[in-house]
Amino acid sequence: MRNPKWHQDEIILALDLYFSPTRGSIDGKNPNIVELSKILSSLPLFSDRPDEAKFRNANGVSLKLSNFLAFDPNYKGIGMTGGSKLDKELFNTFLNKQNLLKAIATEIKKVVADDDLRKKINSIEDDDMTYNDSVAEGQVLYKLHKVRERNREIVGRKKEQALSLYGKLSCEACVLSFDEFYGDIGKGFIECHHLTPLSKLRIDTRTTLDSLSLVCSNCHRMLHRRIDTISVQDLRMMIKYQRR
Repeated sequence: MRNPKWHQDEIILALDLYFSPTRGSIDGKNPNIVELSKILSSLPLFSDRPDEAKFRNANGVSLKLSNFLAFDPNYKGIGMTGGSKLDKELFNTFLNKQNLLKAIATEIKKVVADDDLRKKINSIEDDDMTYNDSVAEGQVLYKLHKVRERNREIVGRKKEQALSLYGKLSCEACVLSFDEFYGDIGKGFIECHHLTPLSKLRIDTRTTLDSLSLVCSNCHRMLHRRIDTISVQDLRMMIKYQRR
């Protein structure tokens, strides 16, 4: 059986090496490619690897980098023809944003190097954003975002802050209060949305009360559907417009 197709996060890491001025030759003996192969094998993405021996091995990584040559306007040759639609899409996305690409790839690698964090990310369920590769920064940072949102200690403190200031827990986008709408069963219930953009999310940055926003489950899901482009304030204005 064939191994799973390359995931968005893997392509991001491969592109980061491709654009690196110290990349070296594109072949399976290149130490940089060998190292990337090891990192890819440790990513918290795939539990099912039908052909473990060939899964993201150095030769396979070399082939992936060779695919990028066909999209590179600075390459004078022809390049490989086996690149995927996602390969081309991400190549064009980051061609002129290589500093952003480097920052994202660096954080993904830090997650791989952190055993505890890698396990936490592995425990986060998939949703339509992960299944459809809908987040430019990839699944690992998107799930890191969710890990931050589910830190019980900081979420508890955020709720206490809201209760102290307003006497209730209300969605900051649509103003729904579960307590008022559902009665006792909704008492104390609200979700937290992490406000830091995925492109700026760092594993060593401490989550603060100011970096969280209290939202209802529906608004939280909508924010995640456009996590790169819509803020809580944006969603609040959209809701007001729809209610007119």
